Amino acid sequence: MTRLIAIAAALAVVAGLGLTFALTMMGGEEDQFAQCRTSSVAGGAAQIGGEFTLVSETGETVTDKEVIDQPSLIYFGYTFCPDVCPLDNTRNAEAVDLLEERGLMVKPVFISVDPNRDTPEVMAEYTDYVHPRLLGLTGSEEQVRAASKAYRTFFQAHQPTEGEEDFYLVDHSTMTYLTLPEHGFVEFFRRDATAEQIADRVQCFLDAR
Repeated sequence: MTRLIAIAAALAVVAGLGLTFALTMMGGEEDQFAQCRTSSVAGGAAQIGGEFTLVSETGETVTDKEVIDQPSLIYFGYTFCPDVCPLDNTRNAEAVDLLEERGLMVKPVFISVDPNRDTPEVMAEYTDYVHPRLLGLTGSEEQVRAASKAYRTFFQAHQPTEGEEDFYLVDHSTMTYLTLPEHGFVEFFRRDATAEQIADRVQCFLDAR
């Protein structure tokens, strides 16, 4: 009898852990996207995302509501990034194309963490090269930091050497965030995710809406 009680208790713990994982992203509420998630956020998905005001690559001031008017893949980086950002933005663009082939439209968004160099004109030239629908956003230092804080990202510019003020690196987070207009942030993707993996998981979320 004692053994049966122990087994029952263990099963209850496992079931409880599964329920906790499924509800973590929703802060304790029933999660309609539980079958799509492969990540969790302490405190729930509501801890990531929120309001921001930035400047688009065409020079217009835009809010988060105007930017996220359809399912969006949001990435924070900078145009002078020598390796990580080009690879990640290209991968995200490939994922967007795969989804479009499946009849699903997702907006790729690139938010600069280097507003001193990334003017709207620079962002426009960069995004046009990467993908015709990639939206580039920049802004003042305060605007960019507010957007970064909303999505819990990190960035820190290196101190440029004297005489080479325009040549410096910026350390930054490399997550890509899936945000839905009607739900807000729902999932993030790490650098090791492939375009196919991202497309498959994004489709799961879109089908589950």
